[in-house]
Amino acid sequence: MSLGGQFKYIWAKARPDLQVQTLPGAGVANVRPIETGKAEVGFGNTITSADAINGNPPFNEPHKKVCNVATLYPQYFQVVVLADAGINSVKDIKGKALTTQPKGNTGELITQQLLKVYGLSYSDLKTSFVSYTDSATQLKDNQAQMFTLGTLIPASAIMDIAAARDIKLLDLSDAIDGMKELNPGYTLIDVPAGTYPKQDELVKVIGYATHIVASCDLPEDTVYQMTKGIAENVPSLAATSKAMTGLTPEQMATDVGVPLHAGAAKFYKEQGVEVN
Repeated sequence: MSLGGQFKYIWAKARPDLQVQTLPGAGVANVRPIETGKAEVGFGNTITSADAINGNPPFNEPHKKVCNVATLYPQYFQVVVLADAGINSVKDIKGKALTTQPKGNTGELITQQLLKVYGLSYSDLKTSFVSYTDSATQLKDNQAQMFTLGTLIPASAIMDIAAARDIKLLDLSDAIDGMKELNPGYTLIDVPAGTYPKQDELVKVIGYATHIVASCDLPEDTVYQMTKGIAENVPSLAATSKAMTGLTPEQMATDVGVPLHAGAAKFYKEQGVEVN
């Protein structure tokens, strides 16, 4: 069962009157329907949700109906390059080939911002906007020298590349100040040594988080029960996604720059967690 399917089961059990459907979507695509009333709950990425609240691109205006329910697990924005490509920094990609996710995807939006921090744009290089699988193929075939993606670790697409080519994960420590100026939700996060083949040292990359967003108009008790359901079922959720292992109410209540729904806030306060 997918993680979305697990949430559907948990929430339907907690609130039998709640109708839950699992539909495809992503960080940007899930936030807009909540604002327009076409959806009430979805997965979000903290950075794009914060952009929605503030009306920053790719959102045209501030979103006022989007509330945070629970922060779930970290995401890692990673920049992987071919070891023999002579690339030691993102700025070295100028004039070469980059592959990333389709336009509008969270990973692609972060890529735009990262290039900006280094004084670059897509016009300075050859860029393709494709799936993880196609990006991996491009690096294996040397059609691209750099691959950017936002996901969990170890990323299966990077492991796929590493099975065929020697790779290097770029340290992004020198980009974090510029990234935080563009979005305060960014952090530096560690990719432990040994996560990927021949990665002998810890590498710092750009971090953000996956979280649950809901319509601020949803009844307080409904969101209270949904939040409680997550907290009480962490082991079963972790069985589906290891990234959920050990999730606590304190972590769920992390301030991510998105207003906390009153129902979620009520649950966290009952657990002794301070919330804004």
